[in-house]
Amino acid sequence: MHFYHLLMSMKRPQGRGLELARKHIASCISEIDYIRKCSEFLRANAHGISEQNLDNTTASGCQPIGFDASLNCRLSAPTPPRSIKIHSWEKALEYFMKLLQDLDVVCSYSLDPSLEAALLFVVKFQKSRPDLVARAHLQDGKLYGRDPMFSMITGAAGLPGVTENYDFQKNEFMVQLGQLVINLLKILCTNAAWQRRKLGKMLQDWHVTYVQLEMTLKGEFEEASKTSNNKKICFKIYQHILAWVEEQTYWIAFRFLNLGFELELYSVHDYCMVYWYIYVVLIKLTEKKHLRMAMSSDSAKKKTKKKRDSFKDGEIDYQIPAAVMFLQSQIYLAEGLSMMFAALRNECRIVPLQSPFNTEHEIFIQQFELLQKACVPDHISYVSFKESTMHANFSTLAICDYFKEAQRIAKEVKSSFANDPDTMAELRRVEQVAERNSIALNVCQAGALDPKLKISFTFCHHPFYATAIVKRS
Repeated sequence: MHFYHLLMSMKRPQGRGLELARKHIASCISEIDYIRKCSEFLRANAHGISEQNLDNTTASGCQPIGFDASLNCRLSAPTPPRSIKIHSWEKALEYFMKLLQDLDVVCSYSLDPSLEAALLFVVKFQKSRPDLVARAHLQDGKLYGRDPMFSMITGAAGLPGVTENYDFQKNEFMVQLGQLVINLLKILCTNAAWQRRKLGKMLQDWHVTYVQLEMTLKGEFEEASKTSNNKKICFKIYQHILAWVEEQTYWIAFRFLNLGFELELYSVHDYCMVYWYIYVVLIKLTEKKHLRMAMSSDSAKKKTKKKRDSFKDGEIDYQIPAAVMFLQSQIYLAEGLSMMFAALRNECRIVPLQSPFNTEHEIFIQQFELLQKACVPDHISYVSFKESTMHANFSTLAICDYFKEAQRIAKEVKSSFANDPDTMAELRRVEQVAERNSIALNVCQAGALDPKLKISFTFCHHPFYATAIVKRS
């Protein structure tokens, strides 16, 4: 009964039933504890039960009365019969406990989130591998909060408070952008394999929307130069949204590439080109994020600063935002890994791929076809990858130690994220990988002529940045 009321409460509009849902979750958890205690009593008093029956589907361990799990296999149906694996009693209780915990996370999430916070929340939530039921309730309107999608987008673009006063929010491209954001949130709620497939296809939609908005912006610019103040405000809003759309496109591309590591889609021979592509995407993502944050900062200054204080602006040293520095540390790490794998390949430390089916060029196309179709980034090809990596060697890597730079920036930026445990944890992981790879790089350079030195890679410190391990065979 509590579980039924929990699901009904979660379906109430505008999140009105979420507090009540959390109370029902607490009741469900306590009920499961009672059920466990009762099952121990029933099993102790059951006759003829043996150790082999402990995985049975009932609390007592006895065979269920009036239920046959194989019934489906004997029914005639238009589709082939499927064997159903029923959880044991203990696994069923564990399943419901995990489901209740996931639903509690969904219910405890803020109803007034920023769009960036909502995206990061879904990515973090997916790492706990939630059940389909919890994912369905998360994407069923819960993530959009109580504000209109247009308000969420303008807030993310650095234009809080600019909402209903302008008709251009009804523009077909803005409506299309709102639907793209909703679809993105829904896709991020799915499992990793489905998510990656859909994100890759979605990139083309974001690119098309960006091109359409850019064309609209050019038209607004021509109008703004000769018409009212309202048109100039609309032009400014388009500028901010355009910058945000471009940044978001590169964020999706970065997520798409990272999911390949989670799904184990890359071999050791692919790492060089994958890290190189991550490096290129991160440069663009950092550039667009910096631009969007600078535009938002300028807008805020114009609202708050008086004209008489404007002369002081030149005296203030510009500080690069911590979020941008965080991405820069990852740029150095990705570039360092790409160059390390290129050096290993160029110096024949890694056995080259011997495949009768695919050349390196064909593998490049297969791995990044969806990104290339969406022009993410522009003017990037296999030729530019080869030109960037063909001369890499350990001597040049030692002169420009990308890993030391990544480690230095990660250390410096930590103080800015003292109240953000997730980012702090990510910075520690980046720092660990950078430190170990820097040591491995020095060992490889010192033993460049030693044939007994063997290098391997592991993902024990970070889910998608590899850590080098050097051993003497």
